[in-house]
Amino acid sequence: MDDCIFCKIVKGEIPSNKAYEDDKVLAFYDLEPQAPVHILIIPKEHIKSAAEITEENSAIVAHIFEVAAKLAKEKQLDGGFRIVNNAGDDAGQSVKHLHFHLLGGRTFGWPAG
Repeated sequence: MDDCIFCKIVKGEIPSNKAYEDDKVLAFYDLEPQAPVHILIIPKEHIKSAAEITEENSAIVAHIFEVAAKLAKEKQLDGGFRIVNNAGDDAGQSVKHLHFHLLGGRTFGWPAG
């Protein structure tokens, strides 16, 4: 998508502080971190939200979680971490490109905080 900020990051049109990259996903540090470790993990293919996951594209979600586990180990998040996905406006999805927040390095409350 031409106007998607995450697609522009994938293409290198907008710089990012990369934490991980392979042929399927890109992970980069959030510009407004909500925890000592706050990494966004996105598929390189544009998928609007979790609501658009299908049988044909669902393998990317498994791969994203594999990358999240790898990054959590690298960042020594041995005490735990949180993975957050917001799908749609009511859930607070601000960028309409599927993405997961990997958060760690502090204790979290529930349901928010």
